[in-house]
Amino acid sequence: MNWVQLKAKVAGCTDCKLRAGCGQTVFGVGDEKARWLLVGEAPGAEEDRVGEPFVGQAGRLLDHMLAAVELARGRNVYIANVLKCRPPGNRNPEPDEVAKCAPHLRRQIELIQPKIILAMGRFAAQTLLGSDATIASLRGKVHRYMDVPLIVTYHPAYLLRNLPDKSKSWADLLLAKKVAAEC
Repeated sequence: MNWVQLKAKVAGCTDCKLRAGCGQTVFGVGDEKARWLLVGEAPGAEEDRVGEPFVGQAGRLLDHMLAAVELARGRNVYIANVLKCRPPGNRNPEPDEVAKCAPHLRRQIELIQPKIILAMGRFAAQTLLGSDATIASLRGKVHRYMDVPLIVTYHPAYLLRNLPDKSKSWADLLLAKKVAAEC
C-alpha cells in the first residue's frame, strides 16, 4: 500500500469497535520522509476533534521539546499513534485494538523509513517492543524496531502531570539526537 491507499484504508477501517465511537481517524502528520518518527499511544478528545496527533497542552509541550533539539512538526519529523481512533473516555487501549491497528503503524514506518523512532508513553513502547516492561526500565537504552533505532521516553501528557520527569525526557531526546546523527 502506498500513502494514499493506507490513508484511505485507515479512514474507512472498521476492524475494531473503536471507529464507531470516534469522530474521525487520526492518521498522523508530518514529513512523510522524516528522519524522526514519534509514536504516541492513541488520540485523545482534542486529537479526535482536530484529526491530528499531539494537540492541545501536550502537543504544545511536544513542540517545545522538538524545538529544543532543533526539530519541528512537519520538518523532518512525522508524528503518529499506535491507535488511529480514540478509545472512549480516553481509556487505555485494549490488546485486540492494538493488534488490529498495529499493521497500519507498521506500514507507516515502512513508508517513512525513519532513522530514529521515539516511542512516547507506555503503550507505544510496549507495542513497538513487544514488551510489558515499564518505561523506567526501557529508558536510556537504544532498542530496535524493524531494524530502526528506537528510544523510549515519557508521553508529554504524563510530563505535564509529573514535572520532575521532564529532565529524564530531555536526556532521552538528547540520546535520540545522538543516535539519529550517527545514522
